[in-house]
Amino acid sequence: SRELVQATVEAAGGEAKLLKLFRIKERLAVSSDENAKGSERVSVLDPPSHWRVGKNDRVKNDKEPATFLVWGWTLNALVDEKSKLESLDEMTINDKPAYGIRVSETVTPPMDLYFDKESKRLTQIRWRTDRHEFSDWKQTDGAWYASKCVGYKLATGKRWYHTEILELERLKELPAGLER
Repeated sequence: SRELVQATVEAAGGEAKLLKLFRIKERLAVSSDENAKGSERVSVLDPPSHWRVGKNDRVKNDKEPATFLVWGWTLNALVDEKSKLESLDEMTINDKPAYGIRVSETVTPPMDLYFDKESKRLTQIRWRTDRHEFSDWKQTDGAWYASKCVGYKLATGKRWYHTEILELERLKELPAGLER
């Protein structure tokens, strides 16, 4: 329902505070080893259209689909007027009840976002062949975001990456030297 989507967005700080153009410093480990340290990188994100690491626009140059995950993670996919939203059956995630919202039309294939029923915070995204679990909520400039994510393959349940946002900064404009 619209009321549930609105309450979900409000729990993240409200539509005006959703992250649209921002920079992150993250530690990413593409590994099944939960103790793998990974490496740090800095990205400028403007999902779903752009994900820049350095001057490389991973969407434009590499056709990187993960920018849609970021678009879902920031909840902007829920408020895009072109998105079709539908409710999913409730389920239990980490021993807590969760509700789901499927986003289609703007995301192919459709993306399923699951939220903790009590806090209304994103707990999981199921998309394509993966399940992404979110945790360790932080706030910056009025926006709440999950600073940790672990990815699993749906078919096997095997972990394949984990990432932690070390720093996040909302940007008012694209940094010099980067193009739209």
